[in-house]
Amino acid sequence: MTDADDADDAPDIPALGLDDFYDALESVGRPLLTATELARVLSCTQAEALAALEQLPDDQVAAVDTATDPRVWFPRDYKATADRERVVVFPGARRIVVDGASQFTRAQLSQFAHLEDANRDGGYVYEVREEDVWSAPYDDFAALERTMRQALDGRYEDLEGWVRDQWERARKFRLTTHEDGYTVLEAKSADLMGNVAERELEAGQIRALVSDTEAWIAEESVAAVKRTLYEAGYPVLDTRHLDTGEPLPVELRVDLREYQQEWVNRFVEKRSGILVGPPGSGKTVAAMGVMSAIEGETLVLVPGRELAAQWRETILEHTSLTPQQVGEYHGGTKQIRPVTVATYQTAGMDRHRHLFDDRKWGLIVYDEVHHIPSPVYRRSADLQAKHRLGLSATPVRETDDQHEIYTLIGPPIGTNWSALFDAGYVAEPEVEIRFVPWGDDEAARAYDAAVGHEKRQAAAENPAKVREIEAIRRAHPGAKTLVFVEYIDQGEAIAEALSVPFVSGEMPHARRRKLFDEFRNGPRDVLVVSRVGDEGIDLPGAEIAIAASGLGGSRRQGAQRAGRTMRPVGKARMYVLATRGTREEEFARSRTRHLQGKGIRVRERPAESVETSE
Repeated sequence: MTDADDADDAPDIPALGLDDFYDALESVGRPLLTATELARVLSCTQAEALAALEQLPDDQVAAVDTATDPRVWFPRDYKATADRERVVVFPGARRIVVDGASQFTRAQLSQFAHLEDANRDGGYVYEVREEDVWSAPYDDFAALERTMRQALDGRYEDLEGWVRDQWERARKFRLTTHEDGYTVLEAKSADLMGNVAERELEAGQIRALVSDTEAWIAEESVAAVKRTLYEAGYPVLDTRHLDTGEPLPVELRVDLREYQQEWVNRFVEKRSGILVGPPGSGKTVAAMGVMSAIEGETLVLVPGRELAAQWRETILEHTSLTPQQVGEYHGGTKQIRPVTVATYQTAGMDRHRHLFDDRKWGLIVYDEVHHIPSPVYRRSADLQAKHRLGLSATPVRETDDQHEIYTLIGPPIGTNWSALFDAGYVAEPEVEIRFVPWGDDEAARAYDAAVGHEKRQAAAENPAKVREIEAIRRAHPGAKTLVFVEYIDQGEAIAEALSVPFVSGEMPHARRRKLFDEFRNGPRDVLVVSRVGDEGIDLPGAEIAIAASGLGGSRRQGAQRAGRTMRPVGKARMYVLATRGTREEEFARSRTRHLQGKGIRVRERPAESVETSE
């Protein structure tokens, strides 16, 4: 046989890059691939698939002979992960214990489970709750089931059966718009209408039964109906035709990333909901994509004046709207325009309630949605006929009343944080808890003598933290750094020691805005900030976040402060300082738990710079 004959007999090798290999793994739904499976995916022969697999780089893809398959190929980094990771499922208790969890596993678990506990040794405990299944960001159960099997590395029929029941339970009731314009509550069965809806809802909320499975709902009771049925264990799908308000054509002048466009598409389909993504993922720009899709006058509600000004500037930069069409409404200025950006504080005041009624809003945007105060919650009950969009990295309120957000605004529209990190859209933060010993005997004695809140403050204001902050700064010379504090006295002391400004709520707005602008665009590289830095202030140059003290064990605050460094470029780092041997250790772990639940690894280590006074 000649060389030419050999060439004629050789199989045609399909082009197979690493991306194609990973796509094939996703298609078969497991991290291992045989030549036969690849042949089905690529619609080629088994010999051609085998040849393609054998040409993949050995340093990134490995192969091994097995008893069940002739040969399997897998990513080498998966093997390293699998060697470390162990997942134990307790189906009856609906708990999952993961030892040495990979970022991929934690990101997958965050889609349908709640992180209940984590320890310093890489152990994680998750619970699958009703509300986790109800708000899972999937359009069909098959997609959720596929994620569960990937995360748990197998099938657990009892757990999957319970999750399926909850998934279906969240689709038993639906709000629709009747052809005559009124709102109808539809139930899956007459039994549900009679034994759940009619029994749970108050008199007057149902105006009349339309059929055995349909009821005419009073317009002013829509929010109350959704809340009541949610608390009874039956979330309501809201598929009504909503007001688009006065027409407002909006042209978006920036290209949306693929996941941002997916957010927009899913919101337009659902008409209400909360975009959930890490800080820096572009939720504000995605909201403008929603504005362009809805094309109705828009009211944007934000936590503070600085954020209101940022919103207005960003809208004018990225859309076709003119300065005359975009106004701000707060203590500093009161302009009601086709697009109005108002603060929660002002909007919640009785004398400003006309803000909700002066124009025919088609879209209400709630930025930092977990921050909504009670008066705005009550007003939101009257806005159920509008498109409602929430934005948050952490739709978690420390009072655990997330159901208020779910029922009044809408269900989460999420995305996979891990995928954003891997794609380079957002810098995954390196989070490190540092345990700082007491700086001197006097501070330790003051802590021992204190009680209640004073004890927590004494631990927070441990003077040794100043030296630790200086050590972190020396380790990252020139890095743009934000130092967060809970207490004014501590902020002033740290700012004085570092010879930098301290930005707090007591500082005039004009001065605060000037300092933020200098940090964002100028040579200023360090700011000490109080809680005013927690909510949505856009400081894209921030590279280091140091939490010198925090709001007890607030998970939301931990995510927000890490979020100040999570941007598409550079390396993001967060340091959480906790006084050793105090409850601050527990609080620090609690504040970073939301990040762990989203697939971000949190390390713990002793302080580097402080000499103990033992």
